[in-house]
Amino acid sequence: MRILLSLAALTTCAFSQIQADFYNRQEIPLPPGEVMEVSSIALMPGKKVAVATRRGDLWICSGAYDENLSKVTWVKFAHGLHEPLGMFYKGTSLYLTQRPDFSRLEDTDGDGKADVFETINSEWGINGDYHEYAFGTAPDKNGDVWITLCLTGSFTADSNWRGWALRITPDGKMIPTCSGIRSPGGMGFNAEGEVFYSDNQGPWNGSSSVKWLKPGSFQGNPMGNKFHQLANLPTPPEPADKSRILTERKKFPTFGPPAVVLPHAKVGQSPSGIVADMSGGKFGPWNHQLYVGEQTHSQVQRICLEKVNGLYQGAVFHFLEGSEAGIIPVQLDQKEGVLFVGGSNRGWGSRGTKTFTFERVKWTGKTPFEMKTMTAHSDGFTLNFTEPLDTAAATNPASYAMSAWTYIYQSEYGSPEVDQSTPLITAAKISGDKKSVRLTINGLVQGHVHHLTAPGLISASGAKLWHPDAFYTLNEIPK
Repeated sequence: MRILLSLAALTTCAFSQIQADFYNRQEIPLPPGEVMEVSSIALMPGKKVAVATRRGDLWICSGAYDENLSKVTWVKFAHGLHEPLGMFYKGTSLYLTQRPDFSRLEDTDGDGKADVFETINSEWGINGDYHEYAFGTAPDKNGDVWITLCLTGSFTADSNWRGWALRITPDGKMIPTCSGIRSPGGMGFNAEGEVFYSDNQGPWNGSSSVKWLKPGSFQGNPMGNKFHQLANLPTPPEPADKSRILTERKKFPTFGPPAVVLPHAKVGQSPSGIVADMSGGKFGPWNHQLYVGEQTHSQVQRICLEKVNGLYQGAVFHFLEGSEAGIIPVQLDQKEGVLFVGGSNRGWGSRGTKTFTFERVKWTGKTPFEMKTMTAHSDGFTLNFTEPLDTAAATNPASYAMSAWTYIYQSEYGSPEVDQSTPLITAAKISGDKKSVRLTINGLVQGHVHHLTAPGLISASGAKLWHPDAFYTLNEIPK
């Protein structure tokens, strides 16, 4: 009783944290009178930033890094593009993935406008459906550009290669690589250079998630399976409706489960762009973690990954919020530690007051008290923190709570949370440096999302956690 009273007193006296103390978010002035529904961002030499819009314009921004943003200037580099959703700069050219193709643009006469428009590959199909988006990456370690193709109308595959991930080689060859995709919102690499994409809730997707594009894998939506014959690849068996992902992936070795599920409404509703933090601490203490954009909630989430038994899994944490429109692309300047985000409400609606936005975020140099990582064990989890913990709070199991659930794997749209359980936290052991806690837990469930909340934790300096929740997708329980 004395310990519980002490914890209550500590929690009452603890102080809260606010985002502005740690991250400075600023809107970058846009060209007057232009509709800038930002769909792609690429970093260029000389601290210039290329910004493409959903409506097909491509602009070059100067001054986006400056302290005084009132002096930002814009030059229109190209127009008439078709919904570019993925762009990078290499050599002297901008490369972009747009709805019908992967292209290269270059300014050869130095007038600030593109005069070379080269189609590198256009071997996938489009039919005019509004939902047939194409998202692209920068080159991977082999020089290949990865592209994910949304389904037709988000439900069917009425054009060639819809529901697939493709690779475009440096010589322009298309290689069909993964099937089972539904509705991507963005793509990116982890610290090891492997490719991930965000997929949105819908048929065969109980909730939105971030998925690993392991070559040859099936990502869960069977609508594009008919194109395996075109790819000269074995067709995955049809999954059973009203099943569970764990059940089906045990049947089919190529079935890749979501690396991290983003529970619907609890962690956004429409995940988008992905970028890994390789800045070496210039954007805070999250090195090698992923930042994932969120369109509906106008946020950026944070993900830590680990690989267990050959599969990626990990935890998602709330991170940045308050953007003025729905975030689509995210781009981190690793050398400068500046995160650029852009987006649009596009009629779907999102939090924020504007229909489109282009923003930058800088770390103030002050570190929040936060859960840094969450890693799995056979009988629990280890939590690592950014600051030393208050020992009394950290070692009391009552400071934590956990629930777990999964989703129905079904052809219907989305799923409620099902098969709920309540894993019991029986012990909490603090490390010698007081910056990590080993939780012993009875009742971990393979294949479930494990929601940990720790509102009772405080730091040794008296701060409450900035974000007290973590959502860990336990694909594999370590031995």
